[in-house]
Amino acid sequence: MAVRALDRGLVCCHSCGQLSRWRRLSRGQELACPRCLRTVHLRKPNAMGKTWALLIAAIILYIPANLMPVMASVSYGRGSPDTIMSGVMSLFSSNQAVLAIIVFVASIMVPVLKILGLMILLISVHRRSRGRPADRTRLYRLVELVGRWSMLDVFMISLMVSLMQFGALSTVEAGPGAVCFAAVVVLTMLAAQSFDPRLIWDGMEEQR
Repeated sequence: MAVRALDRGLVCCHSCGQLSRWRRLSRGQELACPRCLRTVHLRKPNAMGKTWALLIAAIILYIPANLMPVMASVSYGRGSPDTIMSGVMSLFSSNQAVLAIIVFVASIMVPVLKILGLMILLISVHRRSRGRPADRTRLYRLVELVGRWSMLDVFMISLMVSLMQFGALSTVEAGPGAVCFAAVVVLTMLAAQSFDPRLIWDGMEEQR
């Protein structure tokens, strides 16, 4: 049977991870962490609402991030804007398969998997699912872990821009799709941070 820290009268600080003894305070007072003095909550305030709002915004922006050009390169008067997929195909046709795979994974697969993972977690908590809480917690840790690699292709675009600017007859400019994609990455990272994984285990309370 799962036992929560709350059942033992303990609460964890969001900032430093310090365990504290939970006690009820009078209205208007807040419990402070004994280590970092930050306010301690039993659960992140309005975690579900914030995570849903950030995730929906990320889903909306993910569409123009893939349909709008992320980069426009002009060399010797020739060039055309590229979306993420057209850039991947161009890399493949240029015999740069490794680079194309990296961009495809970082730009297409990772954001989709993060969005799907967060949706699964949110829906399971909303339905107070009691199935496989340990696996869902691992899913949350995975989503949080891969978030830092989602900006890989944005860094790659920046590197290509800086390198090609050295050529007198070559120019590269970031397109609106890159801005949308960067916003998607930031929003999904904020959504993962807003989610409270302890809500996963709250559903286990119904088993008692």
